[in-house]
Amino acid sequence: MRRIVFAYPGDLSALTGGYGYDRRLIAGLEALGHPVTPLHLGDGFPEPSPGEVGEALARLAAVPHDAVLLVDGLAHGALPADGLAGVAAPVVALVHHPLALETGVDPARAPDIAATERAALARAAAVVVTSQHTRDILLADYGVPAEAITVAIPGLDEAWRQADARRPTDPPLIVAVGSVLPRKGHDVLVAALEGLVDLDWTLRIAGGLDRAPATTEALRSAIAASGLAERVTLLGEAPEDTVRALYRNATLFALPSRYEGFGMVFAEAMGAGLPVVACRAGAVPQVVPPEAGILVGIDDVPALSAAIRRVLTEPDLAASLSEGAVRASSRFHGWDGTARIVSAAIGRLEGPS
Repeated sequence: MRRIVFAYPGDLSALTGGYGYDRRLIAGLEALGHPVTPLHLGDGFPEPSPGEVGEALARLAAVPHDAVLLVDGLAHGALPADGLAGVAAPVVALVHHPLALETGVDPARAPDIAATERAALARAAAVVVTSQHTRDILLADYGVPAEAITVAIPGLDEAWRQADARRPTDPPLIVAVGSVLPRKGHDVLVAALEGLVDLDWTLRIAGGLDRAPATTEALRSAIAASGLAERVTLLGEAPEDTVRALYRNATLFALPSRYEGFGMVFAEAMGAGLPVVACRAGAVPQVVPPEAGILVGIDDVPALSAAIRRVLTEPDLAASLSEGAVRASSRFHGWDGTARIVSAAIGRLEGPS
């Protein structure tokens, strides 16, 4: 099996969907017999300093030509193409979603960010994406040839399939899982819940609070100003066991992300039998079918509020969506399948094996 060097920025142990995908992919490739060596590229990505770029390129250039470099897109898309030209090993870019589509990016800078990623992708020997949606974007807007792209959607561990164990609490528990970032739309969720004070419910938000401190502070202020402080709890980063326990007690999963390259948390919530309320954003409609949830427009607070109200007040609808969520989650198989797809893409590369 080909030796793989998995290059990543930031903290690989962070409890986010992207890093979770990376960890499970590494484990799956190792289980298939690939020797995998992690390679840290620095903490400044996706907006690295010139020094961080130089150091990352030097680390990539030191990888021997007979290995394959699998580079997380959070770093790959921010590296200059002329620098990547000095890398001897074939590079496979792992793109969760294009960097220019991150909510909060300065619109004036977005074209330059996209241009850098487009040029970097042109130098990649192959590209792995985590959804059909991202594949479509790379084909249409980034000039990546169809034959260069492999879609390897996330797996779903059996531990998330716990619909039979659900015992929703009273008052109903709403759960949102995702780091507090502008893209995740927690502010929209709080605004929507302001219109539901006539109903009994509580909200638990599980996700890192330190990746965008200004966004976290603004969310805390919004919760306080809304008068919902006694109903809404920011749990911070939570391990999978804690999230699964929340799902067992929950009535509804609600996360109005403004964009998702896939959205692993939606698949996990559906595996637990939770109805989903979210936005028609990025790949979310591909992950959450109508039988499993209600999707509304991005930043549409009244529609989000109305959708949550329906799930909380219409038991037949909630039961139907719960059953649909379980059926929809059956489309997602184990992580071993994801790893086999990526391994096959690597196997198609020319060079030493």
